[in-house]
Amino acid sequence: MSKRTRVRFAPSPTGPLHMGGVRTALYNYLYAKQKGGDFILRIEDTDSNRFVPGAEQYIIEALRWCGIYPDEGVDAAGNVVETPSEQHPHAPYRQSQRRGIYRKYAEQLVASGNAYYAFDTAEELEKARADAEARGETFIYNHLTRGGLRNSLTLSPEEVKRLLEERTDWTVRFRMPEDRVVEMDDLIRGHIEVHTATLDDKVLWKRADELPTYHLANIVDDHLMEITEVIRGEEWLPSLPLHYLLYEAFGWQDSQPRFAHLPLLLKPIGNGKLSKRDGDKMGFPVFPLRWTSPATGETSRGYREDGYFPEAFVNLLAMLGWNPGTEQEIFSLSELVQAFSLDKVGKSGAKFNPEKARWFNREYLRMRSDEELTADFLPILKEKGIDAVPSFVQGVVALTKERATFVQDFWTIASYLFIAPSQFEAYGVKPGAASEKPADPNRPADPRAKVYDDAATFPFLAKDVDKFYKPEIYAAALEAMENAAPEALEDYIREHGMPMGKVMNCIRLALSGASSGLGIADILHFIGKEEGIARLRYMKERLG
Repeated sequence: MSKRTRVRFAPSPTGPLHMGGVRTALYNYLYAKQKGGDFILRIEDTDSNRFVPGAEQYIIEALRWCGIYPDEGVDAAGNVVETPSEQHPHAPYRQSQRRGIYRKYAEQLVASGNAYYAFDTAEELEKARADAEARGETFIYNHLTRGGLRNSLTLSPEEVKRLLEERTDWTVRFRMPEDRVVEMDDLIRGHIEVHTATLDDKVLWKRADELPTYHLANIVDDHLMEITEVIRGEEWLPSLPLHYLLYEAFGWQDSQPRFAHLPLLLKPIGNGKLSKRDGDKMGFPVFPLRWTSPATGETSRGYREDGYFPEAFVNLLAMLGWNPGTEQEIFSLSELVQAFSLDKVGKSGAKFNPEKARWFNREYLRMRSDEELTADFLPILKEKGIDAVPSFVQGVVALTKERATFVQDFWTIASYLFIAPSQFEAYGVKPGAASEKPADPNRPADPRAKVYDDAATFPFLAKDVDKFYKPEIYAAALEAMENAAPEALEDYIREHGMPMGKVMNCIRLALSGASSGLGIADILHFIGKEEGIARLRYMKERLG
C-alpha cells in the first residue's frame, strides 16, 4: 500500500514572507490536496541571529489570507502547535523548541564516522582563508584541508574529550565522502549528478547555541514527520547532494522523500531574482501583506492593502512557473487543486509582470456581483465620512465596475457622485483663474489620473479654464440645465444653437472637476438636476 502524501512548507521567521515563498507554500498545498494528503507548516527558526519578532505570525496570517490552511502545525487560532495531539502528532512544530532532538542525531553521525567535531576558532578559519587567498586559491573546509585543521580527525581522543568539555564554540561537521559521484533525481529537473570534490564539510550542529543548522534539522524533521515530497525553491538545489548523503549516512534511504526544486521568480525587467527593490522601483508590492520592520520602522506595501483580492493573488502566483497546458488562465483554488501537476512546472525562472497582476485583479473584480462589490466599497466610503445608502452605492458600482481594477477605484472614478467638487485648485483650477494667465500651465497631475487602465479620469489643466469657463458659456450651460431634462440636455443645446463642446465641458467641470469620465447624463441621474444646478452656481462663485 502506498504511503499517504505528506508535504511541508518550512519558512524561516527572518522577515516578511516574499511572494515567492507564498508560491512555494501554494504549490505544496495544491500537491497535498490533489493527492488527498497532508500539508504541514513547520517554522525553521534555528538561525537565532536572524530571527525577527512578528515574522512568524505574519507568515501564518499571509497564508490564511490566501486561503491556505495547514493540516498540521498550526491550530484553529493561528498559533504554532507546541504540544503533540492526535491532529498534530509531531509537535512542537517550531524547530527552536525541538533542540533536544538534534544533538543525538549529530552524535550518531560522529559515531558512525560520517561526521566529526571541529574546534577551529573563527580567527583560525579566517587565517586559513587569507593564506589560501594569498596563494590564489579559495579555502574550502573539505577532505583536502581538514587534515591540517583542529578537529577530531587530527587530534588525540584525550584532546578531543578535553575540548568538548572545556569549549563551547565547537561544531559538528559532515564528513563529505571522497571521490564520489552523488546521483540524484528531481521531479522537475530530472537526473542530476554532482562530484563530492566540489562539496565542503558543512556544519550540522553548533555547541554555542545547541542548535542544528538548516541541513541537519531539515533532514531529521522531514524523516520524523514522514514527509514524502520536499517541494522547495531552486535556491536549495546546491544543498541536494548533502541531503542525499545525510539520508544515506543515517540509513534512511527507504524513507527518503522525493525532491522538487521550483524555478525562481524573476524581476520584470532584466535578469535576476525578484526583490523588494524591484517592487519599490517599479511601484508594486512583493509581499502578500503590509510589513513594518520592527528594527527600522520602514513599511513595505502588501497585496492585501493595495486592494488585491486574495483569489486573484493566488491565481497569479499559480501561473508563475506552472502551465496548465490549456488556454485557461482564471482558476479558483479548488480548480487549481484539480489541475495542478509538478510535471507542468517549468525549469526556467518565471518573469513577474505587474500589469498581468493588475489584469488578474480586474478579472476577479468583474466576476464579483454588484452586491459583493457594494459590500466591499461601503467601508471605504465610511472611512471617508460618507454614510451612503447601499442601493445608491450598488448603482454606482454597476455603472463603473467595467472601468475599475480595484475596489478603491470606484472612489477614484466616481467620487463626485458622493461629494461635490469644492477644491477646484486641487486640479489646477483656482479662484479667478479664468482671468489670469497661469505661470505654469503644466501643473502637477491630478492624483486621480491614470489610476486605472481603460478610462482614466483626466483633470482639467489650468490653461484650459478659458476654454471651459467663460461668462457666456456658463450662462448657456445654466440655461440648458434649468430648462432641459438630463436625458434631453444635448438636444436642448443643439436646438438653441449653443456650442455643444464648450457648454458640455463647462457642465462637466462643474459636476465632476474632471475633463473625462462618466457621461453627464449618468452623473445627473445620480446627483439629480437640482444638485447639478447648484454645482454650476458654486463653480461661478469660485472661478468667476
